[in-house]
Amino acid sequence: MDEFLGSLDENALLSLPWLFEFWALPHQLPPRGAWKTWVIMGGRGAGKTRAGAEWVRAEVEGAGPADPGRSRRVALVGETRDQVREVMVMGESGILACSPPDRRPEWQATRQQLVWPNGAVAQVFSAHEPESLRGPQFDAAWADELAKWKKGAETWDQLQFALRLGKSPRTVVTTTPRNVGVLKAILKNPSTVITHAPTEANRAHLADSFLAEVEARYGGTRLGRQELEGVLLEDAEGALWTTAMLEAARVEAPPEVNRVVVAVDPPVTATKRSDACGIVVVGADTRGDPRTWRAVVLEDASVKGASPEGWARAALAAMERHGADRLVAEVNQGGDLVEQMVRMIDPLVPYRAVHATRSKMLRAEPVAALYEQGRVAHVRGLGLLEDEMCRMTAQGWQGQGSPDRLDALVWALTDLLIAPAGVARPSVRSL
Repeated sequence: MDEFLGSLDENALLSLPWLFEFWALPHQLPPRGAWKTWVIMGGRGAGKTRAGAEWVRAEVEGAGPADPGRSRRVALVGETRDQVREVMVMGESGILACSPPDRRPEWQATRQQLVWPNGAVAQVFSAHEPESLRGPQFDAAWADELAKWKKGAETWDQLQFALRLGKSPRTVVTTTPRNVGVLKAILKNPSTVITHAPTEANRAHLADSFLAEVEARYGGTRLGRQELEGVLLEDAEGALWTTAMLEAARVEAPPEVNRVVVAVDPPVTATKRSDACGIVVVGADTRGDPRTWRAVVLEDASVKGASPEGWARAALAAMERHGADRLVAEVNQGGDLVEQMVRMIDPLVPYRAVHATRSKMLRAEPVAALYEQGRVAHVRGLGLLEDEMCRMTAQGWQGQGSPDRLDALVWALTDLLIAPAGVARPSVRSL
């Protein structure tokens, strides 16, 4: 690095801070190829705003300050005009802060627009006023925090009609993901490309205290996966569980329990492409009236691509970690081979085989009712399990593959809370 910097003349050294390609993180650089929409999806503070501002710069700036760039008419769209001005234009990572002195655009407050030395113009628009995009036309656009726009679909549609200048108008979308239709539709479009990063990726530019605080408060939660990891969490329409329900069930420390079970839903095959082997640990306080019994989901120990011996050892290891009283295993796919595999490793393990006689949805409904009654809590770190839960609906499973983690959860809670009370009990066979 010293050798490289020492080889630069004074002019090159002065220009280096403004060369974003030199400093950018991978998710902040536009993907190659022909695309119409670039979605930068990331956690809070992941550098999305800086990436959007630098992309606008790259679109409008030419080789010299007065030379034309690829685009000359840009739409800057945010939730409100104030937010566009304070974040996208004048913010610490906004366009003005990112522009070198000889290329810095002029902010014309009365006209709500930026004007560059080469004549390029960027106009400000509010997503609360989608009709304001009727009439103007553009060859580029930057849409910020699209997932929280109240009139997202209407504004996005009007913006698409306005992108009609130049050879190939393009849009960059910078947003923390949310389960909204307009974002999901954009992501499914074949002309969309995506880059993604968690908050952690930009830690060099964030206060250590901020990272420590948000990780302590939200790490390992479903909300944290959305706001810190930048993961799009989908609640299927009519889902038996919702994000709000699961966040309400969150506990920082597990309550006292007197029974613990580990439930296993073995996969049909054991390849890298096969479904995971669902292994879920649940504890419960089963003292007193069964109608007041409560449970807590302690761990999702599921494994993917493991051999039968591999998942059996993972299940038994989970039992040892939590001092579990029993192993519950669905045997629809493996029959007696499931028990044989487990007992080959531990001949004395307390074991119960369960056989599914009803659909996954019907088995899940009474378990979902326990959550509605506030009788099941979740510790942190159950993100993949919770994703599956939010895709199980009254019409059935709406995700890809099989919900093996959810199946294991259902068997565990059925064994602990539902079967002892005689409520809609699945077929079970004690061994």
